[in-house]
Amino acid sequence: MKLKVEKAAVVEGLQKVLSIVSTRTTLPILSNVLLQAEGGKLHLTSTDLEVSVKTSVDASVSKKGGTTLPARRLASIIRELASHDVEITIEDKDTAVIQAGPSFFKLRGASEDDFPPLPKFEGSRAFTLKQGVFRDMLVKTSYAASTDETRYILNGVLLSFRDEKLTVVATDGRRLALVEQEVEFPKDSEGDLVIPTKTVNELNRTLQDDGSIRIQASANQVAFEFGDMLIISKLIEGAFPNFRQVIPSQAEQRVTIEREALMNAVRRVALLASEQASTVRLTFANNRLEITAETPDVGEARETLPVKFSAKEITVAFNPEFIVAPLKTLDSDEVFFEVTDALSPGVIKSNVPFLYVLMPMRIN
Repeated sequence: MKLKVEKAAVVEGLQKVLSIVSTRTTLPILSNVLLQAEGGKLHLTSTDLEVSVKTSVDASVSKKGGTTLPARRLASIIRELASHDVEITIEDKDTAVIQAGPSFFKLRGASEDDFPPLPKFEGSRAFTLKQGVFRDMLVKTSYAASTDETRYILNGVLLSFRDEKLTVVATDGRRLALVEQEVEFPKDSEGDLVIPTKTVNELNRTLQDDGSIRIQASANQVAFEFGDMLIISKLIEGAFPNFRQVIPSQAEQRVTIEREALMNAVRRVALLASEQASTVRLTFANNRLEITAETPDVGEARETLPVKFSAKEITVAFNPEFIVAPLKTLDSDEVFFEVTDALSPGVIKSNVPFLYVLMPMRIN
């Protein structure tokens, strides 16, 4: 294998695949990146056996071939090179010679035959949608996924392709975020996919505003192809809980609140919330929302926001982080906060097909 490539291009390509390269692994090959040169392209692939990422950069290939090299060491070398053009030549026994201007490196690798092959997706279900739309759906929901490994099915995001819609849902049992989007796909492709959080983070990091994404799914794997990227992931197996059961059918009161004002007020008041049981109280009273927090021996905080509210006073307590999380991802000027009483879930809605349910905390 022999090729020339721009330093900036290969640095960018390596950056896209480095995040899943394991620093601690029982399989040394997983610390390497697979390099394959052919047809004017240098393909870069990394995997941890759960998630695989492949990208490509333009290159002048004079001899096609492939090898694997230590990923992080290769990236460190390329980043430090002074020249804009890099020449990579693979000698016998998978040793790479890297030259750029006055710099010369030899880096020992391993055979590409030792690298785990990527799965194939012939004949699998396929869906196509806009990259920007899909990323927006993931951003609006993924923060609510569980990190509790005892509830593994919740350690990811549900993609439900049904009734000509894509419904994206994440929940940790204490809150739930949901967003929907109309998508065209064959009736026989309907089904649910639960994507691990690690894969979702990769998608959030690499999806762009423009262009389309093609999603292909088999029984236990899913592939996301967009631009020069291919991300393949194992699916989380099992049945995702019936999320519609936890969505309140209706609330006693629906209050319109300025989104940024609510977010910033909760953030400030939460500075005086107890570290042991972080809680802020929301009191909906006569044309005002009062947000309070109190910690014995520390102090208290209070902020008041003007709202249209004329019903019986309602006080309900929530984890402040759970209130702020969805507000950060929305871009509407206003949100709708639905409440019933101190023991019922609160619901945040927006002017887009978005819904967020959060469980109340016990008021002492």
